Amino acid sequence: MYNVPADFINEAKVWETLEQNKNPEPAQIKEVLAKAAEMKGLNLADVAVLTSISDPEMLGELFNTANTVKETIYGKRLVLFAPLYISNLCANECLYCAFRATNKEIDRHALSQEHIARETEVLINQGHKRVLLVAGESYPKKGFDYVLEAIRSVYSVKNEHGEIRRVNINVAPLTVDEFKQVKAEGIGTYQIFQETYHRETYQKVHVGGKKRDYNWRVWALHRAMEAGIDDVGIGVLFGLFDYRFEIMAMMQHIFELEDKFGVGPHTISVPRMEPATNSDMASHPPFPVSDIDFRKIVAILRLAVPYTGIIMSTRETAKMRRDTFALGVSQISAGSKTNPGGYEEDDAISGQFSLGDHRPLDEVIRDVASMGYIPSFCTACYRMGRTGQDFMDLAKPGDIRLHCAPNGLSSFKEYLQNYASPETREIGDQLIRETIAGMSGIARQRAEKLVKRVEAGRDDVYC
Repeated sequence: MYNVPADFINEAKVWETLEQNKNPEPAQIKEVLAKAAEMKGLNLADVAVLTSISDPEMLGELFNTANTVKETIYGKRLVLFAPLYISNLCANECLYCAFRATNKEIDRHALSQEHIARETEVLINQGHKRVLLVAGESYPKKGFDYVLEAIRSVYSVKNEHGEIRRVNINVAPLTVDEFKQVKAEGIGTYQIFQETYHRETYQKVHVGGKKRDYNWRVWALHRAMEAGIDDVGIGVLFGLFDYRFEIMAMMQHIFELEDKFGVGPHTISVPRMEPATNSDMASHPPFPVSDIDFRKIVAILRLAVPYTGIIMSTRETAKMRRDTFALGVSQISAGSKTNPGGYEEDDAISGQFSLGDHRPLDEVIRDVASMGYIPSFCTACYRMGRTGQDFMDLAKPGDIRLHCAPNGLSSFKEYLQNYASPETREIGDQLIRETIAGMSGIARQRAEKLVKRVEAGRDDVYC
C-alpha cells in the first residue's frame, strides 16, 4: 500500500550534519544568513549552522534576516483562520494528547451535521472565512463519510455577509482514493503533523492504535499529493524530542516532497507542547523548548523554506504570538476552541490541549492592526487556481504580492464593515488608508479599486 524508502528520514545523516556544524564561527553564520537573504532556501548543513546559534548578537542577526525575508515575500499580512473540532473520538493512544482512547476524564462528542452547521454559523458571525476542520482519529458509524459530510455541512452555511470560503482539514492519514474524495469536496490544504520524526521516540509516545505505524503517517503527504491535493501542511510537536533533530528531519521530508512533486508543503505549523487533561507528559515535555529557542525555530524555518506559510496557533500566549510575527509567522488562528461544540458552548476540559491566547477574534484583529499588520481573510488564490506549483511560480519572483496585498486589504475592509467593533473599525480603517498610501503601481491601483467596491457594499471581491 505504501513503500517508504529506508533512508527517507536519515537519522544518522541528521546527527552527523549537526555534529559537523555544532560550533560555527561568526563568519560562517554570516555566510549562511547572506545566502538565506537571497530567498532561495537552505540545505541541511546551512540549517544545522543556524540551530547552533547561541550568541545574542548572532541571534539578533538571525531574527533580523528572518524579518526581512518574511516582509519581502508576504509584506505586513497575517492570514487568520479558526480550527473547527467536529469530534474528539479517537482510537489511538498518544501519551501527550487528551483525546487518547483510554482517557476517561473528558466527555466524548462527535457533532451531528446540524451541530457542525451551527458551529460554522457562530464562526461566520464572528467574521471568519476559513476554517481548519479537525477530528480525532476515529469516526461515528458512517466512518470516513462522516468527514465528507462535515465538509459539505461547513460549506452549506451562508448568511447575509458571510460564508466559509475555504475548508482545510486535519484528519487521520487517508488512502489515495480517500484523498481524492476530500479533494472533490473542495478542500484547501490537507494538514498532518508527524509529531516527532525520531523513530524511537515516536514508538514510545504512540503506544496504541493505527498511529503507531510511523511509515503510514509519514507517507500521508505523498498520498495526498498523488491524489492531486496541491497544498499540504506539515508540522512537528516541539517538546517530544530535540528540536534541532526535528527541524533537520522535517527538512528531509520537505526535500523529498520537492524532489518527487516539484513543490514542498504550503504551510508549516510549529505547535509547542502544552498541558492536556490527564496527560503528565503534556505538562512535563521530555525535551522542553525555551521561549528563545522557540523564536529561533520560527526564524530558521522562515529562512530554510522562505515561500512556505508558517502557522502559529493559540497554544502560545498573545505575547509570544506578537514576537513571532516579525520572525516569519504568516498565518494565525484566532478565537480558537479545541473541543467539539466549543463555539456554541465552551467545555475547556474536553479540549485537546490548553490554550495560551483566549482573546476573541475582534480583539486579536485590533491588536494585530495596531502593530501595523494587515489581518487577511483572503481565499482568492485557492479559488483562482493559484495553488501548488502555480503559487510558487508567482511567489518566488515576488509577483504574488501584486495579488496578496490588494486582496488582503479588501478582505480586511470587508471584516471591518460587517463585523468589527467600532474601536477595531477605527484602527483598521486608518491602517488601510496608511497602507494604500504607501503602495505604488498596479498593486495600489488594485487595492484602491477593491476597497472602494467593498465600501459600496460588495462582499468577496478579489483579483
